[in-house]
Amino acid sequence: MTGIIILAAGASTRMGAPKQQLIYQGKTLLQHAIQTALSSGCTPVIVVLGAHAMIISPEVPKELVTMIENKDWEEGMSSSIRTGISALQEKAPLATGVILMVCDQPHVSVEHLQQLMQQKLDTGKGIVASYYKNTMGVPVLFDKQFFPGLMALKGQEGAKKLLAQFEQEVAAVPFPLGEVDVDTREDYERL
Repeated sequence: MTGIIILAAGASTRMGAPKQQLIYQGKTLLQHAIQTALSSGCTPVIVVLGAHAMIISPEVPKELVTMIENKDWEEGMSSSIRTGISALQEKAPLATGVILMVCDQPHVSVEHLQQLMQQKLDTGKGIVASYYKNTMGVPVLFDKQFFPGLMALKGQEGAKKLLAQFEQEVAAVPFPLGEVDVDTREDYERL
């Protein structure tokens, strides 16, 4: 059983408004991410909110996903990852892995999430990352053996630290559209 954690706790400072709520193809970016996660067959789906939790939480379908508020969101990405992994271990102690994803990559598809899981089966690797723009990144799948490493992240560290640390354990799935993320007004207008 593979869970999904959607990291949506950031303050969107470069955007100047909660990007989780930007509308794309008739839904918010967060709703797109949740729908994709739910359709992937992964369970449970955990949404980690933070900076704008009060504004964003009404649009989260709480009957379908687990919503967690990261009170330490200002610490950075690591605190949201730790919050999500803790919630996953509590809700699904038998989870064998987790996919970390963000809500500002509008082109993440169900097929891509399934390719990450298939690549894990095909290669036996413990980490399967998305590959775009000469880098590895999210969405990224981690086997449960890496949960302690994810729980040990601090400050602004994201999961990329583990990709570098355990290079031999990493497989990649090409995701050219992964480089499209929405951080600024210009990014959103291009989208």
